[in-house]
Amino acid sequence: MAYATLRIIRDEHAALSAVLKSLLMMLDRGPGDAPETFFDVLRAMLFYIDEFPERQHHPKESNLLFPKVLRGAPETMAAVARLEHDHMDGEQAVRALQHQLIAWELLGEARRPAFETAARAYVAFYLEHMKIEETVILPAAERTLNAADWHELDAAFGTNRDPLTGSYPHDPAYDRLFTRIVMKAPAPIGLGPSSDNA
Repeated sequence: MAYATLRIIRDEHAALSAVLKSLLMMLDRGPGDAPETFFDVLRAMLFYIDEFPERQHHPKESNLLFPKVLRGAPETMAAVARLEHDHMDGEQAVRALQHQLIAWELLGEARRPAFETAARAYVAFYLEHMKIEETVILPAAERTLNAADWHELDAAFGTNRDPLTGSYPHDPAYDRLFTRIVMKAPAPIGLGPSSDNA
């Protein structure tokens, strides 16, 4: 049976993964002749991560999904403990990246290596985090959760409205943010130039 929660989580993971991969592509390309656009888009991407995955996605996993999975599949304890640790550190990590990006933008090239190193480590960490959720937690949920669990989860996750998933009507409050990302960032998330023709 297909549960809305599983689709929403996977859609949100796909959107976030696309943002992270586009961020790496932009780093590989560098600011070039358009530093203002470069920093503007990277700031928008980091704000997106802070605004949607950190504030909407993670709390519902921590408060609803993980406890239900642990009840039915206690063998997932080590994975849940790691994911919870990741969640606790996530908001601080993305804020630190935002600060390092601003330092690079305002203080110059001497600050670039610190941001690039931290950003690449953050992307690797986040991709691994999502992989554990999709290979350990979601299969355990499918095996062990009951109809009442899914009903509660579907209602909670159904309130998420991440516009980058393409599953929801646009929210005017976020128009500028998503226009900035989609129109200027490279694929897979945006329509901007790819690294091939940059």
